[in-house]
Amino acid sequence: MQTLPTPTPANTASSQSTDTTINRRKTRPVKVGNVIIGGGYPVVVQSMINEDTLDIDGSVAGIRRLHEIGCEIVRVTVPSMAHAKALAEIKQKLLQTYQPVPLVADVHHNGMKIALEVAKHVDKVRINPGLYVFEKPKSTEYTQGEFDEIGDKIRETLEPLVVSLRDQGKAMRIGVNHGSLAERMLFTYGDTPEGMVESALEFIRICESLDFRNIVISMKASRVPVMLAAYRLMAQRMDQLGMDYPLHLGVTEAGDGEYGRIKSTAGIAPLLADGIGDTIRVSLTEAPEKEIPVCYSILQALGLRKTMVEYVACPSCGRTLFNLEEVLHHVREATKHLTGLDIAVMGCIVNGPGEMADADYGYVGKQPGYISLYRGREEIKKVPETQGVAELINLIKADERWVDP
Repeated sequence: MQTLPTPTPANTASSQSTDTTINRRKTRPVKVGNVIIGGGYPVVVQSMINEDTLDIDGSVAGIRRLHEIGCEIVRVTVPSMAHAKALAEIKQKLLQTYQPVPLVADVHHNGMKIALEVAKHVDKVRINPGLYVFEKPKSTEYTQGEFDEIGDKIRETLEPLVVSLRDQGKAMRIGVNHGSLAERMLFTYGDTPEGMVESALEFIRICESLDFRNIVISMKASRVPVMLAAYRLMAQRMDQLGMDYPLHLGVTEAGDGEYGRIKSTAGIAPLLADGIGDTIRVSLTEAPEKEIPVCYSILQALGLRKTMVEYVACPSCGRTLFNLEEVLHHVREATKHLTGLDIAVMGCIVNGPGEMADADYGYVGKQPGYISLYRGREEIKKVPETQGVAELINLIKADERWVDP
């Protein structure tokens, strides 16, 4: 499994930062298996397998693949009682053949009995307020009495699950989706972030009335502006109400390829930069394993996690004294396993030393055919370009910071 930073509380974004830090919103810690969401702990990365949960061996393999590359919490879908019971076998097989992995079950569609069964086998249950209790669509507005009557039904349906999770010391995600708001929320608040927030608050209040607070909240939407507005409003409302629940960030149905990654980043990164968010999932229409590098890239770019080498490289221009793209590729291939280092590759001396001042090592073109190697701000040696990568490795080895791939 990929080596990750030890999850210890930290209210600042990164010890590497010299000038700015992200002041994260203070949230309560919520334990999910051996992982903690919120409470100042590092932002947690999660994903979801796409195997049918009835396929025991396939599901175990999918969970393991994700966990081995750094996915810290894995979600599975549970559409039926048979799927819920299959999770008991999946969990047991993980223990026998691999190790414990924090598991979340997705429960929808009047899923009270399913949720109660699956709560025995997983660390967190995710419910969608818009689907957990179905309502008959109406063509007129709801009266306050009708609104409250449905609220009472929701409480009656939700209470056994809340009590079960509370008594087992497990967690719940209240996962609101813009595309599946309950009918009475749509009629009362419209298809808006306000409706999403009120939907979440209704379920939070039921949990709190039963003395259950191991809750994580998500406010996902497939449109980035709606998602951003919903999370910001949710954080604001919780602050006003004295609530400190962690937030799970994500743009749902982001698609695939470059645009899917850009769309997810456009939604997740601004919130994290504002200190909002304690766990993230990038939802791509690709193999789940493809989501994990995107998550860690977002977190690393913001200084919230350090899980790979940070490369600083100029975009290249007419002053560049070597093939920057090719050299960066060679440097990356030689050093990408050195987790925690910052390495700069700069094409010329004009901006090089200043732009790479915070890097551990620098590789700079100062004159045609030669490379200057830096340790921090100090120039260490000048070597022929053909020996540049090898000499960079030697410098790292001399500082005893090299490990074999």
